[in-house]
Amino acid sequence: MIMLSTEPYKGVRDFYPSEMAEQNYIFSVWRSVAEKFGYVEYSASILEYAELYRSKGSDEIVNDQMYVFKDKGNREVALRPEMTPTLARMIAAKRKTFKFPLRWYSIPNVFRYERPQRGRRREHWQLNCDLLGVAGIEAEVEIISLVYQIMKTFGAKDEDFQVRINDRRCFDEAIDAIGGASDSTRKIVMRTMDSWEKNDNPKQDLIRYLGEEKAEQFLNYLEKNKSGKMLDELMTQLSSKGINNCVIDTNITRGFDYYTGMVFEVFDTNLENRRSLFGGGRYDNLLEMFGVEPVPTVGFGMGDVTILDFLTTHNLPLKK
Repeated sequence: MIMLSTEPYKGVRDFYPSEMAEQNYIFSVWRSVAEKFGYVEYSASILEYAELYRSKGSDEIVNDQMYVFKDKGNREVALRPEMTPTLARMIAAKRKTFKFPLRWYSIPNVFRYERPQRGRRREHWQLNCDLLGVAGIEAEVEIISLVYQIMKTFGAKDEDFQVRINDRRCFDEAIDAIGGASDSTRKIVMRTMDSWEKNDNPKQDLIRYLGEEKAEQFLNYLEKNKSGKMLDELMTQLSSKGINNCVIDTNITRGFDYYTGMVFEVFDTNLENRRSLFGGGRYDNLLEMFGVEPVPTVGFGMGDVTILDFLTTHNLPLKK
């Protein structure tokens, strides 16, 4: 007789009543704050055509982390690794029937074949909030205000977390200023900047890809031009709302190809868990891959695993 293991699949979790209560608490905070800001809930299947992610997704996720299989009709299907492409598909399907702006949120489970470690699982749930149809800076202000209010509702103090903000257009301008680069080199440099704090010698990586002189010029350009008009105005408006734990950080680029403007990440400041918790940004052109008129959008995704780590690290309550 074969004895089966009682362990779950590697990288996923069982939720006994106590763990279920903690997750439900996290979800309740997410829902209550999102709805106070006027966001309404939507959902979709965990199954999508794999081609949906190959067009505008992260190379790392698409090539290394996506769960893909052929169904009985020989169609290539994926377990969704993120929610944004699904949202874009849904909006594109009924683009002409919607009256913008739209404020939508969802709490999907997503799947990535990652090496399980602290803050990373192969399945997790995340809050996705997106403001669609607002091209002005008020969209960025609202989204970061929503993020800030969620963290405060969990009981976090301003000194417990930091919002690091950048503009992807500054990165592109810096590359162009040193003479440009191929699409593949741009992606490599972007990933290098995005993982700057994780690498032992990130500058050496830049030199390998750009050469020593261009690497220096690239970094100097970013430093001199990091405080552009848009970011300055954003910081001013956030400060006027009492949100003062934001900084401009040229290393923040985010790994997804679809971002077109402001990007941000929220970092835990505790030395025991000093890492990026979640992030988001502006993506105005994602609907183009469906052949419909674009809709300017700003959004973010906040995962339950990193938030649980944050609450535990800071001894914050895991129930109402």
